[in-house]
Amino acid sequence: MSSSYLPATADSLAQASEAKTPSEAISILYRILENPSSSSEALRIKEQAIFNLCDLLSQENRAEDLKNLLSQLRSFFSLIPKAKTAKIVNKGIVDAMAKIPGTSDLQITFCKEIVQWTHAEKRTFLRQRIESKLAALLMENKEYSEALTLLSGLIKEVRRLDDKLLLLEIDLTESKLHYSLRNLPKAKAALTAARTAANAIYVPPDQQGDIDLQSGILHAEERDYKTAYSYFYEAFEAFNALATNDSKDASSKKDPKAKAKYVAKAIYSLKYMLLCKIMVNQADDVAGIISSRGLNYQGPELDAMKAVADAHSKRSLQLFEIALQNFKAQLDEDPIVHRHLSSLYDTLMEQNLWKLIEPFSRVEIAHIAELIELPADHVEKKLSQMILDKKFAGTLDQGAGCLVIFEDPKQDAIYPASLDTVSNMGKVVDSLFVRSSKIMA
Repeated sequence: MSSSYLPATADSLAQASEAKTPSEAISILYRILENPSSSSEALRIKEQAIFNLCDLLSQENRAEDLKNLLSQLRSFFSLIPKAKTAKIVNKGIVDAMAKIPGTSDLQITFCKEIVQWTHAEKRTFLRQRIESKLAALLMENKEYSEALTLLSGLIKEVRRLDDKLLLLEIDLTESKLHYSLRNLPKAKAALTAARTAANAIYVPPDQQGDIDLQSGILHAEERDYKTAYSYFYEAFEAFNALATNDSKDASSKKDPKAKAKYVAKAIYSLKYMLLCKIMVNQADDVAGIISSRGLNYQGPELDAMKAVADAHSKRSLQLFEIALQNFKAQLDEDPIVHRHLSSLYDTLMEQNLWKLIEPFSRVEIAHIAELIELPADHVEKKLSQMILDKKFAGTLDQGAGCLVIFEDPKQDAIYPASLDTVSNMGKVVDSLFVRSSKIMA
């Protein structure tokens, strides 16, 4: 940073924008901020310079410089209103750092430092917003306990202030957090609270997309795949508009990193739409949806779902296994997809095994494994599970390596008939008792 400052004027900002390299522009902006002038025009120019500087530092992946910028600007913050300070810190510095990949640990440390500073300066408005972002970062880092503790105190405080937009953000984060902890009733309750807050205010398209995406995830968890599909579709439409610059939101038009974030969310929404189609046995629709909606989003995520849909259409466990191996990152490492595909795989395997063993009363496990083209130990484990779940009557003769299938035992009708007779006799006795009570009265 140069020791000679530049005048805080529009010409200095223009000089920075015309700089040949980002490093040169950053140097000019730092020199503008060093100007000691505190006139209203100088403060306005400096504020613009800070936002420009944050954008450049983010583009250059200089996260540490962004972190140090906060302490360098504290004297400047004392000259401007608290609302403007909150805007610069939250929308400028913190958001700029969030766009730099691989900085989650640094972001958490930075947010904690800001929270301490806001406590000391009694800047409640800014503290609440930073704590909300900190909770989301902790959740992404799988520090669920700390995130939940932070949110539980923050949500009570914000509800008293009735700040709907912040309340919406916190409720949505809380819903995602409870879902990660597999507490579905609380996840649904938090999402309902977020929707209630959203109904009272204008919700930016990206947040509305997040709400729809979370709604789809929770409905899919309840096996309501048709409703989940409609929510994922709404989320996809919102993120697709932002990614292709069709939205009124100007931020994505200016910032390529923001656009990349919306593209990623659009891909995930489309991926979950395809998952829902597969789960309701409409795998044949997958190719049509990809060709009509996913032309701009071709890649491994959609290829993975296409491979699963192909395996499901052909009822082929071997193709299913190949898809899981070839697209491990897209299928196994996505917890939402993994959970549903595990259920689908089990169902598909049970259906295939039942078709194979139905003609037999005794059959070698190795023969079944050969027919289904899966390892024998895998097949034996699944057959054992099916017997325990009473999917069919049978036993495993492990000495001989055979499956013995019993005929379905015929239910003796005398026991249900006897129970019905006793039940009807009880009703008759009760009726006679009521009548005799009336006569005696």
